[in-house]
Amino acid sequence: MTATSPAGGYRLIAISDPEGPPPAPGQFYMLASVTGWSGDGGRPFLPRAISHARTGVAPGGGLRLEFLLDRVGPGTDRLASMPPGSECWMAGPFGRGFSLPRRLNPEAFGAILVGGGIGIAPMAALRRELIGRNVPSRSLLGFRDQANSGGIGELFGCDDVRLAFEDGSTGHRGYVTDLLLQLLEGDDAGSAAVYACGPPAMLEAVRQICLARKIPVELALESPMACGYGACFGCAVPRPGGGYLRLCVDGPVVRGDEIATALGGEADRG
Repeated sequence: MTATSPAGGYRLIAISDPEGPPPAPGQFYMLASVTGWSGDGGRPFLPRAISHARTGVAPGGGLRLEFLLDRVGPGTDRLASMPPGSECWMAGPFGRGFSLPRRLNPEAFGAILVGGGIGIAPMAALRRELIGRNVPSRSLLGFRDQANSGGIGELFGCDDVRLAFEDGSTGHRGYVTDLLLQLLEGDDAGSAAVYACGPPAMLEAVRQICLARKIPVELALESPMACGYGACFGCAVPRPGGGYLRLCVDGPVVRGDEIATALGGEADRG
């Protein structure tokens, strides 16, 4: 680990990867701290699947990978507590990342990014990719309250970002899906491409909103992942016509019409 800093209620950490390859927005890594396994009864027994939020050049060369962490259990707490200079186990990048807007919707003129809670991290990576390609985007970010929010200024700056807090402390009082509905009402739906990551209930709401309006949408789903290689089937989610997708190899980014529901992949995020 090369750096760690608070980001509101979350923690932003940077890890040096001397070999790469660079990840695509939406891809994830399996992370675990090297030390601290004697506490909490040894939990967790497996690494945690975490999407990268930003990449750059590491001090001394190689890849700098940044991750936004929410302390929701012993695994993420241990990662968030590592001091600079400590080591962690890391494997990746894994999975399928986001498509560009014109590939998702040939009529798209830009992208609408919807992030909820810690799910703003892959949205930040996608936003930077779109900026580099001169693709316009608008970001809608939602949080429960100030204590359960963070990374807004660090990862998004102040440009073209609309906020929703359920407690009304900042921005719109309510859900981020309220902002999405407002935006789609003012847009030509046929020119939209929507991307989202966040809690399962938020993702299912975004999916239903887009499917009802025939708007192409990609969702980055969270799910318990034991291996990251497709071997354990711990991250399987149902397809609409039967069968399952393994999010670690067939996702974590999936189109809204590829799954029966976004509610089946509630993660053990600790």
